[in-house]
Amino acid sequence: MNEKLKSLRRKALKLPGNSGIYIMKDFCGRIIYIGKAKVLKNRVSQYFGSQKNHQEKVRKMVENVDDFDYILTDNEFEALVLECSLIKQYSPKYNILLKDDKGYNYIKITSEKWPRICESKQIIEDGSTYIGPYTSGSNVSKAIDEALSIFKLPRCKKEFKANGRRNGYRACLNYHINQCSAPCIGKIGHEEYLENVNDAIEFLKGGDVKSIQDLTQKMHEFSERLEYEKAARVRDKILAIKKITQKQKVVLPNGKTQDIIALVQAGGTSSFEVFRFLSGRLCDTDNYVFGEVNEAAIARAEFIVQYYMKKSDIPSTILVDGPVDARDSVEAYLGQRQGKRVRITAPQRGETLKLIEMCRKNAAERLSQKLSRTVKETVGLDELAKLLSLPAAPVYIEAYDISNIAGSANVAGMVVFKNGRPLKSAYKKFEIKAVHGQDDYGSMCEVISRRMDRYETATKETSDGFERLPDLILLDGGRGHVSAVKGLLQSRGLSIPVYGMVKDSKHKTRAIAKDDGEIAINSNRAAFTLVSSIQEEVHRFAVGYHHQKRKKDTLTTVLTRIPGLGEKKAKMLLTYFKSVERVKQADVEDLIKVPGINRGLADRIQRYFNLERKDS
Repeated sequence: MNEKLKSLRRKALKLPGNSGIYIMKDFCGRIIYIGKAKVLKNRVSQYFGSQKNHQEKVRKMVENVDDFDYILTDNEFEALVLECSLIKQYSPKYNILLKDDKGYNYIKITSEKWPRICESKQIIEDGSTYIGPYTSGSNVSKAIDEALSIFKLPRCKKEFKANGRRNGYRACLNYHINQCSAPCIGKIGHEEYLENVNDAIEFLKGGDVKSIQDLTQKMHEFSERLEYEKAARVRDKILAIKKITQKQKVVLPNGKTQDIIALVQAGGTSSFEVFRFLSGRLCDTDNYVFGEVNEAAIARAEFIVQYYMKKSDIPSTILVDGPVDARDSVEAYLGQRQGKRVRITAPQRGETLKLIEMCRKNAAERLSQKLSRTVKETVGLDELAKLLSLPAAPVYIEAYDISNIAGSANVAGMVVFKNGRPLKSAYKKFEIKAVHGQDDYGSMCEVISRRMDRYETATKETSDGFERLPDLILLDGGRGHVSAVKGLLQSRGLSIPVYGMVKDSKHKTRAIAKDDGEIAINSNRAAFTLVSSIQEEVHRFAVGYHHQKRKKDTLTTVLTRIPGLGEKKAKMLLTYFKSVERVKQADVEDLIKVPGINRGLADRIQRYFNLERKDS
């Protein structure tokens, strides 16, 4: 395998396990092949593995691949529709040879004087109108059959005239069972026929809410008249048409030309993703990765102005994933360049919000590849920053928890998450010294105060983890903990975001606490997962240290029963020998190796345990 293939395979193996499309490019940057995959990593990596099992045409394509790009989708169907759209736009050289033999299904409305509605496997330039594409031929057939029945349109191939009897036709069975209006024998006029065809088209498109409402009303009317069979048939028709006209997020239901822009920040790096929709179809994407940028709202404004500065095709609608600084001025600037009004909006609900999330997911994927982290980590930090209104995603998070039993063996644990991952080398343990009894607020303030003392005395050469301030502090506790620690930090002139992690009755993460209330996080899945993992980790670390401290205190008490052996020397013995049992087995020569233990004290220790063994 040559070095180029090895390089492409390494890149392919870093792809996510999501569905999406992949775009193969030659050394000139030309698109030579577009494909779809249910699992991008598996599909793309196959191209750059062993070439022995590939067909000659596949090997030829791979030889010309210099690089590849990809777009994530939420499911395979979206990938298929997007693949179809991009292939039509770019007509890649190798798609004609390599494209999977998949049949797309369309609803065809002929251009005859008496238009007909039928199925088609492809689009032919014959003047007809096509609705689609759809992947399920059976659903298309069922929907057409239902539409023809509802609006009594013909299924035959007869020629229709104003007076059909002159053609010598006889009405077929469909007319007699009230499934056809029989234009072949002149039972319906041309104008009324066209009206029925138009109604059927609106019904098939499924985009006209009024047609669904009319059918629903008709269903209720049948039900009120106790005509349940008719009501059930109308209900089935509504369900069938809804099934085939489910809106895919890679196709806008309104057919608009508009752009979608999303920003994701993490690890001092920022990623802008742009989805460009032309006549309702995703036709192009752009991605830009920068270093650290300004506040998100300012960054969006600067990016939008620069992005469209050299573009002549500025859409009238630009959707963004958050606020834009000086939005009115930016809109005015773009409107002046385009010669028409341009609106910048941040959707809060509906299908457009789902499109924004898909765009953000792709921005996070690009950033994750850059930072060598998972999309889950990148999106979690980005969501957390949005929830807490932080200027950027927190790179360095410190979390604290207090652990004791009725004030005894009072300790605290500090864990660090860097770029969304535990940094165990920076974990710290604190033994509470100044606070006595059950006082979690006081204990937390002591720990934070000591941590900040270490920061203030640290130098550039310090490498114990205290030489930098965190971007965010999370406390295992509620509003009281947050208020106490925020006051402490403010008194020191430090401005560090502080929030609490609140648990429910089952000790699971429920919300984020601030000094004046709570922030629900259940609906933000990535942020919820991140905060939950931080809370579980700091709790585990603090409780583990508490158990260790209690055990050590118990063992120390056993040693302090020896005359002349105080608590300090007992701890030194345990530190040296690791257990009381090993202290019991040590001879005098081993005992005097411990600092502070002289020969006389060593003799007493040995005699004490010898007597203990005799008594037992």
